[in-house]
Amino acid sequence: MVFIVADIESLAAPGSEEDRLLRQVDLARLPRHVAVIMDGNGRWARRRHLPRVAGHHAGIASVRETVESAARLGLEVLTLYAFSQENWKRPRAEVGVLMDLLQEYLRKELRTLQENRIRFSVIGRTGDLQPQIQDELRKAVDDTAANGGMRFNIALSYGGRAEIVDACRAIVAAGVPPESVDEEAFASRLYTAGQPDPDLLIRTSGEMRVSNFLLWQIAYAEIHVTATLWPDFRLRHLLEALLDYQRRERRYGGIGAQDPSSAAAAARG
Repeated sequence: MVFIVADIESLAAPGSEEDRLLRQVDLARLPRHVAVIMDGNGRWARRRHLPRVAGHHAGIASVRETVESAARLGLEVLTLYAFSQENWKRPRAEVGVLMDLLQEYLRKELRTLQENRIRFSVIGRTGDLQPQIQDELRKAVDDTAANGGMRFNIALSYGGRAEIVDACRAIVAAGVPPESVDEEAFASRLYTAGQPDPDLLIRTSGEMRVSNFLLWQIAYAEIHVTATLWPDFRLRHLLEALLDYQRRERRYGGIGAQDPSSAAAAARG
């Protein structure tokens, strides 16, 4: 098991709302894996009478703060849904801006990833991306591979159904006998193989859907929906989501099934 040590010094200004929320968070009961559907860039721009791409530019600051804050809090895995397979249907100019922002982020934030000991990973059909972008992604993955802190997955050209199809193809290609195909064998062929499934899924912009994101992995994830648009998402909103998660009684395996550790604790008490 990986033990994560939180680094929360100066994370929030004394006396601020973030400081108040941070004092309520039980750092010993954080979710191991938090996944985020980053939604609302377009609406953020429209409300300000700006072009849609302005929302994408503004969203980079939210990515930066969320990644660094999650690492300093001591999360084990953070996965951000950056670009879906459906996003390829958007206007070519908008897709181009998104790809440019991705490259800009990688170039500017690599030092921050290193300083926070963050291990960078990519999930999705990355072969769909331009060769230059693939090279930059590979460099970021290689440069941070030895880091022992939080794993940061960025989902690019990603689709949950496509991931399941790819896992099935991998099983067939490996010649695995049908009787040997179980949940463990299947999970080992997913893009997130070897990582814990998300405990918490955060969706911004108030939409009540999972948008083809980590369909297999979020089977038992707690879902937190905030009306906050992604470009406005900051540490305060992350802390609110963590507190919401910690207030819940997690259940597994069907209706009425408790977290085994909670049930055992109740029996002892």
